[in-house]
Amino acid sequence: MLASLRIREVVLIDRLDLSFDEGLCVLSGETGAGKSIVLDSLGLALGARAGRELVRHGAEKSSVSAEFSLAAPHPVWDILDENDIDHEGGHLVLRRVVTHDGRSRAYINDQAVSIGLLRDVGDVLVEVHGQHDERGLLNARGHRDLLDAYGGYGDLIAAVRDCWRQWQDASAELHSAEEKLAIAKADEEYIQYNLDELDSLAPQEGEEASLAESRTLMMQGETLSAGVGEALDELLSNKGAEAALRNVARRLERMGGQVSGRLDTVIEMLDRALVEVGEATTELQEIMRALQFDPQELEGAEERLFALRAAARKHNCSVDGLVALQDEFRAKLDAIEYGDENLRSLKQQVDVAREDYMAATRELSSARQHAAHELDALINAELPPLKLEKAEFRTNIVSLSEQEWGAAGAERVEFLISTNPGAPFSGLIKVASGGELSRFILALKVVLAKKSTAPVLVFDEVDRGVGGAVADAVGERLSRLSKEAQILVITHSPQVAARGNSHWHIHKGAVDEGDDTVVTRVVPLAAAERREEIARMLSGAEITAEARAAADSLIQRSL
Repeated sequence: MLASLRIREVVLIDRLDLSFDEGLCVLSGETGAGKSIVLDSLGLALGARAGRELVRHGAEKSSVSAEFSLAAPHPVWDILDENDIDHEGGHLVLRRVVTHDGRSRAYINDQAVSIGLLRDVGDVLVEVHGQHDERGLLNARGHRDLLDAYGGYGDLIAAVRDCWRQWQDASAELHSAEEKLAIAKADEEYIQYNLDELDSLAPQEGEEASLAESRTLMMQGETLSAGVGEALDELLSNKGAEAALRNVARRLERMGGQVSGRLDTVIEMLDRALVEVGEATTELQEIMRALQFDPQELEGAEERLFALRAAARKHNCSVDGLVALQDEFRAKLDAIEYGDENLRSLKQQVDVAREDYMAATRELSSARQHAAHELDALINAELPPLKLEKAEFRTNIVSLSEQEWGAAGAERVEFLISTNPGAPFSGLIKVASGGELSRFILALKVVLAKKSTAPVLVFDEVDRGVGGAVADAVGERLSRLSKEAQILVITHSPQVAARGNSHWHIHKGAVDEGDDTVVTRVVPLAAAERREEIARMLSGAEITAEARAAADSLIQRSL
């Protein structure tokens, strides 16, 4: 419920604090007293359009805060959670500030939010119904949802939504496969030519690095071989190191007996040197054999390396990437070869998904037709007491073309009325007068009340242009509605006011005695004051004893 409304500096309102009760809340007052300003202020807190004309003359800014007390669960909590808005204890405060230059700021629980989010939250908290309101029940785009909520077949709606998603996913997959196959077929000759070329080349991963290394070694081999050969010649020639060491070692051995073994150590050293030189010579000979190569082998390695690099440049990839490219070309040709078979399989899946969707929508359509007949009967039963006995309500369900099908089904729903027998049916807002429209809305809300998620309903002069028994019927239905939601009604009808659970009087008055500045005041009425206000509504400016007695009668009858 709407617990309180705080208004500051809005048009004729300087400062206003209202606390509301549950049930039917009545606001009354003479024409021009400022009732619309109170409604505009509430709308401001709910995200309605704001302009600097709302800022009271001489003020820097206007502000409105609306506090709600809600039971869990309610859709609003999901909206707040999705947008990281803190909340606890079932309390929620919407606040709007408008500066004198027309700029606007919005807050939910003192956290700054966008106007769009404030409006989304406001839409699930409060429904405002007035004679010129073109949203809510008057907007045909929402009629299908209202019928579905009344029908209570959410499982069928979910099934249609799932079938639609599966159908669309299968169609998207088929479309993608068709596009890929068309592109592949257009390039088939080119792909085959390139694949044949790569198959002939037969690239291997890591081949470039191996060939480059071999080529480098072979190119360096001739120079290295000449140097190693010269070193071997030096070691192995008659005047080489090994021959010289051997000659020296023999000579010293012959002299060894003459010096009593003093040359033994030197001879051992020379023997070790001869061993090392021998091993070095063997290693150099091995190296010489390794450096020997076939010039044709070098030429072949260079040609292979250049061919691989040329292919890589052609396809704008690395040499190692040629292997993956080869696989890609082969896969594309395989896709072409088996593509038609794949398309046939995907088309079959699309056809099955479409049939599933159509079966689900037929079941949903049947449920909608049943709910529509029931809804029409209930609403038409509400019309005669509201002085709309010549009118007829009809829920029009129109099948859509396949191009218009969607996740919500295959038909459009619109609420239509005919105001006189034989008159054509048309949209609510097109054929109903202001008073008729308000009463049509009231009849709709009475029937749909238990399905509404909005905890607060506001009716602006729903009783305009009617009186007597009709006004009493309006009051009775508003009272009935107040059992399902909190109702705020702005009324001129004593029959409606008498049924209120609480009553506020809206009037204009001076800010202070002797001050010419006029402001709008809203005051709660106690029992005696309420009787006086209802008597005024019955008799006009002069309240008579008869009017007071009639007011007492109305109040007693509504209990």
